[in-house]
Amino acid sequence: MAKRTDTVSTEVRSATMRAVKSRNVKSTERKLRAVMASTRLKGWRMYANELPGKPDFVFLRERLAIFVDGCFWHGCPKCYRRPRSNQEYWDSKLIYNIERDRRNRNRLRRAGWRVVRLWEHELKQDTARACTKIVAALLAATAKKHQSE
Repeated sequence: MAKRTDTVSTEVRSATMRAVKSRNVKSTERKLRAVMASTRLKGWRMYANELPGKPDFVFLRERLAIFVDGCFWHGCPKCYRRPRSNQEYWDSKLIYNIERDRRNRNRLRRAGWRVVRLWEHELKQDTARACTKIVAALLAATAKKHQSE
């Protein structure tokens, strides 16, 4: 039997994990929403549940999907720190999340969408730069649209 390294019961750990929000997260989505509103960036909506991966923000007309990824949950190459306990579980969880993100990105691109991924640390460090990434993707989408017309 594997040695248990968690300091709380399975029930408490499960309740804690269920409480982790995946929408309207203060450090990421709410921060980006506030920046886009303050810069008067228009034409976006939140939570496109009908699209692969359920992007956090979409610009429908420009077919731009934006994901705001938490550094821990999505395996940020800069910030991710492997937990010391239950490493086998967390390793497989992270691999699954990264592969799911890649599959969803590819599905969106095949459907004609541009995809922008922003890391949690990018929003914490420099929201203006993150917004610049979005504007650049919007300009590229608009230019492509005009070329095809």
